[in-house]
Amino acid sequence: MTVRIEADYLIETAWPLDEAAAMLAGEQSSGTFVPVPGETPELKARAAARVEVITPLGEGMPPSLPGAGRPDQLHRQAHITVSWPVENLGPSLPNLVATVAGNLFELNAFSGLRLLDVRLPPVFATANPGPAFGVPGTRTLSGVANRPLIGTIIKPSVGFSPQETADLVAVLCRAGIDFIKDDELQADGPACPFADRARAVMAVINDHADRTGKKVMYAFNLTGEVDEMRARHDLVASLGGTCVMVSLNSVGVTGMLALRRHARLPIHAHRNGWGYLSRHPALGWDFAAWAKIWRLAGADHLHVNGLRNKFCESDASVIASARSLADPMFPGMACAAMPVFSSGQSARQVHDTWAALGTADLIHAAGGGIMAHPQGPSGGVAALRAAWDAAMAGVPLAQAACEDAALAAAL
Repeated sequence: MTVRIEADYLIETAWPLDEAAAMLAGEQSSGTFVPVPGETPELKARAAARVEVITPLGEGMPPSLPGAGRPDQLHRQAHITVSWPVENLGPSLPNLVATVAGNLFELNAFSGLRLLDVRLPPVFATANPGPAFGVPGTRTLSGVANRPLIGTIIKPSVGFSPQETADLVAVLCRAGIDFIKDDELQADGPACPFADRARAVMAVINDHADRTGKKVMYAFNLTGEVDEMRARHDLVASLGGTCVMVSLNSVGVTGMLALRRHARLPIHAHRNGWGYLSRHPALGWDFAAWAKIWRLAGADHLHVNGLRNKFCESDASVIASARSLADPMFPGMACAAMPVFSSGQSARQVHDTWAALGTADLIHAAGGGIMAHPQGPSGGVAALRAAWDAAMAGVPLAQAACEDAALAAAL
């Protein structure tokens, strides 16, 4: 029996649903816009994509996106499942993306097309590295066992020198922070060179660890060309660092794979640019499908936004994204990544996050929620910890605030 890859889509089209689905399957496998002599029945049986399921959803709507081939006709939506023989591409992540999310988005038969999920055969798990650390490794390196990691982002995002960055890190270490990350805009600019920043920051973190026994996890943004990322990773490791960060959409799948196969530290995967892949509900990717690519490529942490965030994403979408990172991709192989909640976060979102997610296996990163606390960063960290302690113990937020001055001040 042929082993197959499956992908689920939302489609919107003015064509009959079976015709539109067949166009997609043909375009993404052995077919093209006209029959060609080489596409024999034997070749189709061996290599053609197959439409497995069509589930109509609704009809009588105007086209959602421009460029549809029949703009004056009413359109209908459906969920479809398409499958491919794995022999077409092998267990290659870059070629998987080209197959399930390539030229199909441009077909004028569709006024809407969104990739909802993918299901892959186990050969993808053995051929690709997956996360090296995930939740358990992150907990071991950070020393945080039974609660979320409380984290923050260096703000202002850019403009600090290496020493100014280190000075802020010293403040945050004294405040009791678990996790700090570079902003995605700060990598290796002339005003704050990566090597100088890494040395200055790690001197502070190592000194704090020597005095207190707690080594704060700092995710250094090493985004760049492959050789640059490898060299930056090695510098961080040599300085005693415990995490590196990369902007996924900037380095691409092959860049991420090259980094993961080289790395000895957890990889904090930032999704900046996610909006252009997802913001229109009739176009792009659902997070669960997109994150599977990066989980297989080796992401240990993945951003999922946060409840009541400053961006456009709904709370339901945030929670669904976070839950998807723990979904097993293969029997007996979870390939799980740690969700990172961020964007406008403070103690106010903690109880709702806990109620919706039901696990403390996450990084809760607050910038202004820590730095702008009336009692300073130490108050911000204390407030977030108090809120999480209360939420996990079933104590209402208002009651917890009556018993904790930092939490009361935060609210």
